[in-house]
Parts: sequence; structure tokens; C-alpha cells
Amino acid sequence: MTNRVQSAAPSNAEMTLLLQQIVQLARSAGAAIMEIYRSEDFGETSKADNSPLTLADLAAHKIIVAGLGKLESAYPILSEEDANIPYSERRKWSSFWLVDPLDGTKEFLKRNGEFTVNIALVENGVPVLGVVYAPVLDVCYFAARGSGAFIQRDGKPVQSIKTKIHAAGQPIKVVASRSHSDERTTALLKRLGEHECISMGSSLKLCLVAEGAAHFYPRLGPTMEWDTAAAHAVVNEAGGMVCNVAEQALRYNKEDLHNPEFLVLDKTNSALLKMLRDDS
Repeated sequence: MTNRVQSAAPSNAEMTLLLQQIVQLARSAGAAIMEIYRSEDFGETSKADNSPLTLADLAAHKIIVAGLGKLESAYPILSEEDANIPYSERRKWSSFWLVDPLDGTKEFLKRNGEFTVNIALVENGVPVLGVVYAPVLDVCYFAARGSGAFIQRDGKPVQSIKTKIHAAGQPIKVVASRSHSDERTTALLKRLGEHECISMGSSLKLCLVAEGAAHFYPRLGPTMEWDTAAAHAVVNEAGGMVCNVAEQALRYNKEDLHNPEFLVLDKTNSALLKMLRDDS
């Protein structure tokens, strides 16, 4: 899987076809997850870092890796469930697939439906294609470089999505993690003044900003690259930005694969960015 010869970067036309294939692959992985979600035994174990692992994580991983391996475009694959690839090898990758087969395992275990399948194509450190599929909710967010960002719910027609800036005098809609909270985020929210807090799990938090259902998502706690890459691609194509506190876009395929603290918002929201700079 890691010794494949890489294809050249796809053109925009090729990206459109590739996006359709990845949407179908994410849905196939989601169907496998749902079979286990409906069962009584998740086969829960723990990884070396004590994070949970289920049969659903592994089933989705196998389907995605097999599906990506059948594509005409050959890129290396980095999945959360197969991440022990030396940086000495990864650093040579100009393009690769970055996968979280089941983002939000804690939400899966709680049976609250707020978990996703995340598949991203990363090119020179930038996510240029992303699919985020929530199988319980039957909602799929997807985007590819130069093609815009889209959502499909419950098999209904596909709709394009755009980020939004809150109107003057209206409360800011802020997304918060369902399973992770901290004092610094609470303090930041207080500085925003009047705001409405929307709780959500997994990478759906970024997608709520992408579709304009929320204006801002600050993440001041730890995350990994596979947690954000697919949704980051969607946010970018929807007119938003995923950046660190210095307003630099997140980069991918770093040596330790950890994200810095980050902010998600419309890229033209200069007033909010100024407030965050002044308070930093």
C-alpha cells in the first residue's frame, strides 16, 4: 500500500470524477459501520493511547483502503488505523489519501449518530478533495478543488453550500465539541459576547461552518490531521478557512501528524479575526 508509484496530480475535470467515486466509497464504508451500529456488540477495545477502537473502525478502514486501491489514480494511503508509516517515507509523498474511517468513535459508542467517515486527498500539504459522510444522519458533505462545496441529505438533490458571516447585531453561532470541552474555549466564548452555542461531535463541527449553519468553530484542544483534512477541503471550497491562531492555514503530513489549535470561519470575516487577534 505504501510502495505504490504515485500518479500525477489530477486535473480539475479528473477531480470531479474522483470526487464522485470517493462519495460512493464513503457511503459503502458508512453502510458497513451501520451494520455494527445496529448490533449489540461493538467489539470495543483500546489503542495504545487509550482511545477507543471498535469493529466498525476496522471494517470501514478495510473497505476504504480496498476501494482506494482499485482507483486508476494511485496514491499512498495514510489511515488512522494504519498510521505507523515512517516520516522518512511519508515526507516524499506529494499527494496521498488521508483517512479517518470512523471519526467520532466516542459518539459511535454513545449511539448519538454524530460520527463520520472522512476521506481526503492531500496535495503538497493542502487538502484538495474531501468527503465527510455521517451514515446515521444520512448527510454527506463533499468538495474538490475548483468545483465548490456541496451537501446531500437523505438522498435529496445535491445543494451547494457557502460559509456565512453573522449579521451585525445578531449573536454569533459558535460550534462546540460534544465530547471535548476546556476552560480556554469557555473563556473565548465569553469574550465573543452574545452568542449561540451549537454542540456537535466529530468533523461535523467544521461542516456546520461550511454550510453556513454556524459562523465560528474554535478548537483549542488536541486533534490529529485525519480528524480535519476532509472537512477542511469542504470548508475551503465553501469560502471558509481553517487556520491556526496566527491565521495560517493548517498543513498536512507533518512529522507528528498533530494539528495545532485552530479556528474555522468565513475567510472574509475580518471583524471576528481582528477581535481574536486583539484578545490573543
